[in-house]
Amino acid sequence: MFTHKRILVYAFSGVFLLALLVWILRIVPLENKHQVIPGFVFGERVDYNRDIRPIVNNKCIACHGGVKKSGGFSLLFEEEALAVNESGKRAIVPGNTRKSELLNRIRHHDPEFRMPLESEPLSEEEIDLFTTWINQGAVWDDHWAYKAPKEKEVPQPKGDWAITDIDRFVLDKLIEKGLQPNPLSDRYSLIRRLSLDLTGLPPDLAKVQEFVKDTSENAYGRLVDHYLASPAYGERWAAMWMDLARYADSKGYEADRPRQIWKYRDWLIKAFNENMPFDQFVTEQLAGDLFPDPSDEQYIATAFHRNTMNNDEGGTDNEEFRTSAVLDRVNTTWTVLQGTTMECVQCHSHPYDPIRHEDYYKSLAFFNQTADADIPSEAPVLINFESQEDKGKLEKIQSWVKGHSGENEGQDVTYFTNLIRLGEPKLHPHYFEQMDKGIPVKGTATFKVDPLIYSRTKELPFAGEDRLMFKVRASDHGGKISFRLDSLEGSEIGSWVVRSKTKTRFNEETKEENSFAVMEVVSLPIKQLQGKHDLYLVYEGAEEKELTCTFEWLMLHHSLPGKENPAYQEVEEAFYEINNSEKEKETTPVMVSLPDRYKRETRLFERGSWMVPGDTVSTGVPDIWNAFDDQYAPNRLGFSQWLFSPENPLTARVMVNRFWEQLFGRGLVASLEDFGSQGFAPSHPELLDWLALRFMQEHKWDIKKLLKELVMSASYRQSSHFREDIKEIDPLNEWLARGPRLRLTAEQIRDQALAVSGLLSDKMYGPSVMPEQPEGIWQVVYSGDQWQTSKGEDKYRRALYTFWRRTSPYPSIIAFDAPSREFCLPERIATNTPLQALVSLNDPVYLEAALALGRKVLELASANEDERLSMLYSMAVKRGMNADKLEDLKTLHQQTRVYFEAQPEAVCQLIGEENETLAIYTVLANAIMNLDEFLMKS
Repeated sequence: MFTHKRILVYAFSGVFLLALLVWILRIVPLENKHQVIPGFVFGERVDYNRDIRPIVNNKCIACHGGVKKSGGFSLLFEEEALAVNESGKRAIVPGNTRKSELLNRIRHHDPEFRMPLESEPLSEEEIDLFTTWINQGAVWDDHWAYKAPKEKEVPQPKGDWAITDIDRFVLDKLIEKGLQPNPLSDRYSLIRRLSLDLTGLPPDLAKVQEFVKDTSENAYGRLVDHYLASPAYGERWAAMWMDLARYADSKGYEADRPRQIWKYRDWLIKAFNENMPFDQFVTEQLAGDLFPDPSDEQYIATAFHRNTMNNDEGGTDNEEFRTSAVLDRVNTTWTVLQGTTMECVQCHSHPYDPIRHEDYYKSLAFFNQTADADIPSEAPVLINFESQEDKGKLEKIQSWVKGHSGENEGQDVTYFTNLIRLGEPKLHPHYFEQMDKGIPVKGTATFKVDPLIYSRTKELPFAGEDRLMFKVRASDHGGKISFRLDSLEGSEIGSWVVRSKTKTRFNEETKEENSFAVMEVVSLPIKQLQGKHDLYLVYEGAEEKELTCTFEWLMLHHSLPGKENPAYQEVEEAFYEINNSEKEKETTPVMVSLPDRYKRETRLFERGSWMVPGDTVSTGVPDIWNAFDDQYAPNRLGFSQWLFSPENPLTARVMVNRFWEQLFGRGLVASLEDFGSQGFAPSHPELLDWLALRFMQEHKWDIKKLLKELVMSASYRQSSHFREDIKEIDPLNEWLARGPRLRLTAEQIRDQALAVSGLLSDKMYGPSVMPEQPEGIWQVVYSGDQWQTSKGEDKYRRALYTFWRRTSPYPSIIAFDAPSREFCLPERIATNTPLQALVSLNDPVYLEAALALGRKVLELASANEDERLSMLYSMAVKRGMNADKLEDLKTLHQQTRVYFEAQPEAVCQLIGEENETLAIYTVLANAIMNLDEFLMKS
């Protein structure tokens, strides 16, 4: 018999159990599809990344994200989404659909209030997803790419197709999609594919025959090792990286004058051939100058970020274009190494990803402390003296410093070597205020000091230097330039009696020699000072004279040690002479970090405009990534080390994906440049993370090991035959049911034509070359530079050595989708246009290659026509020819013979000599070199 007390206990217990059930149903996923009942949640758990984020990005974020925060509400960050907005309400209240204003607004029947405004309403399914998600606690989740990869268990699908663990991941996905892979390629296709992928060149015919005959178990593995060890390997992968580094042999913009930076391209080739670990490869490019006692090679590596454009046009603001270069370095670094569209954050917070506006400028702070400026000389440059005389002077100075420096020997030798070879930190004209009758004149490449005129730089930091070095061109008007402190009438710390250094030039028209003033480097003693002072340059001389001096730069420095030694004057003279040497020298623009006392202040740009600086920022990274804490130095070296932290979620993924795309034609993440929430989701997420962890942990960032693992897989080695059953299911080969079938890159198409014809030069390194191109391409404003066609084997070097001018790149390469390289290009988009066929059929390089291939066949083969045609095909395509193709070639042979017999003058027009047979085989070779199977990797 129940008492009232017992009834109350049971009733309370029932309510408690019901509440507990509701709570469990909210947090425990069930197997049935979700159904929404007020106060209850049944069904599978709603996943923020899978179900909610796509709706937010497509329907909500444009008004409530990084660009706009209508109503004070943003869905970009969790804390902003859950905060009280301008209406005083919370749009999202986890677990409470009644109080969540977001649901009220997306369900509203009045279009004036319903969200999204002026757009189609959300579907019932989308509203249900939001409702269920909020009911389940509105659990937020980071985008997959911002979470560090975790160990993945290798699947074990049934079947004997898989060779490596890569294949087990691929096969598991194929079975899931109801697909089956192709069998392995034939050995002719496989060796050509492998050779082109690893070296960028077709295989030698002898190597093809050797591989086809070698039936041993490890024959393919040995072939992979052979191509990885080839010098051509470094050239192939350097060509890929040059797009990312926006490598060019010119400065860009309107004048687009030449730039001597080919040593960086050579550094890339050597780095790949020496198999430099990827973390070191990147760190030297980002911060080689910050290494302890950096080598020449480490300085040259930093030219990666000196490939930015430089504006030599008169009247431009040097600081504007220096800033533009720094912005480009930020964008390029994040694109190449993190697959992140950081350029979206220059003007506002990221529209789709949790990256704040200030995060962009925290990144910029890493790159804002280098000595380069937007000036014609492109200083700082690393000077490599070519003449033995100059090398001897440098060694003499180094030896002197070494013998007279005492305890600071090593430091002093480095200081004076860098003073001569790098010459930083310089003060360039745009750091000075120039006065002409009270009117400031800024932004010029040099500044002029005239009678009664002074120039001033503010708060110049002195650190006990006793010399002032400057580069000047002076007219022979006499007078004196004095350097004064803090005011026009301030104390004089040094002075220079104006003199003119002149040269003579013979004038062909007047048949006379004319003298003209030239630039001279002067180093003069000054009073030693500490701290910051304004420095005034004041001219004292005849008032009637016009231009007196044109300065290119000034620099404070310490004098050589050992002044008390009688031989000091001789060494000082050598120091002066080497700084004024006009002998041959090689220079490479490099990165040099400013000394602490010259460091710039980095500010946020309001709306992205450099002319509207905002709050000061310091170095840092977005919060969504691994922390940039005290273990990292606040400079480019620390930033690079942060990139390769085991906790960094993106570096390994992005690079594994990039190498995968180079081999398979499509990345596991198809959007190479964007791993963010608007990019493509990975087709094989477990495989991507597995490869990323192997690249970091097992391979220790070893690129050759990674590439070998990829090409050893059955996924790579399978036939590229396109089956009907995958036509609808997988037209883009996303699920890898077949091997790669892709058009070769612009460089590979040209290199292959030269290689099969026997014309290709194997010469490596050195200045860029100029193979034949049409007249008139280089008609550029403000530049009289001419395309001088290279002689001898330089005409036939690999395409990556071709001179690359940004405003007019080599036309036949551009036709095949190569970029101008004004900016970083993460991925080339392959097109198919009539212009490409016109190039490969008519360009002089391809015609010359066809002529050489035809000549070679006639020299090597017997007079039997079938044998000649078979050899011609085999030399080009690296495989035997079937009967149908032989008949087609014989038909073309007959038609061409009839044509030349009817028009004999066409023979000489085509090949430059009277040889009908050679002309016929030139046409045949040209036809074969335009076949799909020649231009494609399949």
